[in-house]
Amino acid sequence: MTLPIFIIDFDSTFVTVESLDELARIALSHNPNKEKIAKEIEEITHQGMEGIIDFPTALAKRFALFNPTNADVETAVAFLKEHITPSVRRNKSFFQEYHKQIYIISGGFRECIQPVVEEFGIAEDHIFANTFIYDSYGAITGFDKRNPLAQVNGKVKAVASLKVKEKICVIGDGITDYQIKEQGKADMFFAFTENVYRKGVVAKGDVVIRSFDELLFHYHLPRSQSYPTSKMKVLLLENISPEAVKKFEEEGYIVEAVGRSLSEDELLEKIPTVSLLGIRSKTEITKKILAKAKKLQTIGAFCIGTNQIDLAAAAEKGIAVFNAPYSNTRSVVELVLGEIIMLFRHVFDKSQALHQGKWDKSAKGSFEIRSKKLGIIGYGNIGTQLSVVAESMGMQVYFYDVVEKLALGNTKKCSTLQELLSICDVITLHVDGAKTNKNLIGAKEFEQMKDGVLFLNLSRGHVVDISALAEAVKSGKVAGCAVDVFPSEPRSNKEPFISPLQGLSNVILTPHVGGSTEEAQRNIGHFVSERLIHYINTGSTVLSVNFPTLSLPEQKRTHRYIHVHDNTSGVLAQINTVFAKRNVNIEGQYLKTNEHIGYVITDIKTTQDDAIIKLLTEIKGTIKVRVLY
Repeated sequence: MTLPIFIIDFDSTFVTVESLDELARIALSHNPNKEKIAKEIEEITHQGMEGIIDFPTALAKRFALFNPTNADVETAVAFLKEHITPSVRRNKSFFQEYHKQIYIISGGFRECIQPVVEEFGIAEDHIFANTFIYDSYGAITGFDKRNPLAQVNGKVKAVASLKVKEKICVIGDGITDYQIKEQGKADMFFAFTENVYRKGVVAKGDVVIRSFDELLFHYHLPRSQSYPTSKMKVLLLENISPEAVKKFEEEGYIVEAVGRSLSEDELLEKIPTVSLLGIRSKTEITKKILAKAKKLQTIGAFCIGTNQIDLAAAAEKGIAVFNAPYSNTRSVVELVLGEIIMLFRHVFDKSQALHQGKWDKSAKGSFEIRSKKLGIIGYGNIGTQLSVVAESMGMQVYFYDVVEKLALGNTKKCSTLQELLSICDVITLHVDGAKTNKNLIGAKEFEQMKDGVLFLNLSRGHVVDISALAEAVKSGKVAGCAVDVFPSEPRSNKEPFISPLQGLSNVILTPHVGGSTEEAQRNIGHFVSERLIHYINTGSTVLSVNFPTLSLPEQKRTHRYIHVHDNTSGVLAQINTVFAKRNVNIEGQYLKTNEHIGYVITDIKTTQDDAIIKLLTEIKGTIKVRVLY
């Protein structure tokens, strides 16, 4: 295919801003009316871009409102270099390699534009823009009104002067960009919306693109993203940290963030268009939902647990799942220790009494945590860190876990759950949400505990029989408890909460906030979004909870074929046969399997061959095939 000539606008296309508006802000920095004048200039720019007023009028009106200096221009250039459109920046190699096919045609000023685009390999004679007029001392006194770009249909005239034989496509965000196509000087107009969405301009576009990756995808050209992220939707549920939203938006994804969990029916409506899904603990990802997830590549659990996700069904669909096993550990540990102290001192009861005007200054029933025996059920990431911190505060620590674990510090391992229950003054649960853990602690287990024990559950709601706990508190068997998770929890902050533990003495109830600190949520938002993005970009499955773990080397000038398949014998041989038949030399290959699926990465140095994808897909047992350029 013969490549077209690419005519690219500069303002709000090559860069994220309108360069003349930014130059005006810089020049007006010492003007007491700078904000008012700057807003007036921005409004004139908008009118010109939408075609409400013609471009020469818009240019003259704006230039009359400020007087730039050469120093202002230098400052503006430095500013513009920092505000290159993200999809332009990440595809710099395309601009450098295909610079002979690219022209920058802009109503802005050459003095601001040329120093920015020349770093991308675009030559001076491929830049068409307005120019300043200078006095004998080199000071800016105005602009050249004879320049075609300062006149009506300036961009049309500039393109007409090229006299090229190739087809011409125009990429821009303004009505003057569309006019090139409208007046027959271009074959295609791509309405560019990564930085600004102008409804009137979008309506004129032959194709609407949200990034340069989409343009390059359209023409099958080398690009930073095999499949443009601007065509991929990320759905984030349950008020996931803005850190994650920001991260995905910076990568160019379309992001929808919802502040609550969704029911199965609600998610069934949304899931068909979603490529990346982020949830926390309340949203259930069932086999029924996964069956409708036609575009879904990966799921991120922005929390520790993944029992709310059908991991096996996700693997069968070739959907990798990631979680945050460490990011909120410290937050949970701190809350547990704080609650233990408050329970031993009856802080909540005393606080409530004071709120009611009752002064009860007494040490009766109040104890230090030093020398008390802490029993930890579940010795994972949280349990181990809790044991270290609790021991440093003088507690004697015991733990029980169904899996053999190495005790840290002076912590003692109990051989049975009953042993731990019978000897500890405080018992705290930190087990996973496996179905086998349902009602792990019930009436029988409370009976086995010491009289006056303190009990905490910050793990999963269904692992404790709440009614049995309430009875144990009422009888005095349990002297106090702190519960952060419940068998049934509201989907949003607007729904009511009901529990048999409400109103009981020395009972701390919190709304599933064990890991909900700003630090933890920020860390989780960053960590999980990084895992999902890294998987999409490189195929790496490090820390996936349902895929074989592969840590991959950097992809250097190769095509990377990713093949997910049922874990049966002979698949690797068939994959290599496909490449051999297409006379393709393999640069590197990586294979890992788990009980259910196999994961093969093959790096090749060759041009894209669509037949390879088809042949790989036809291998028996194939679940999913994708290619990274």
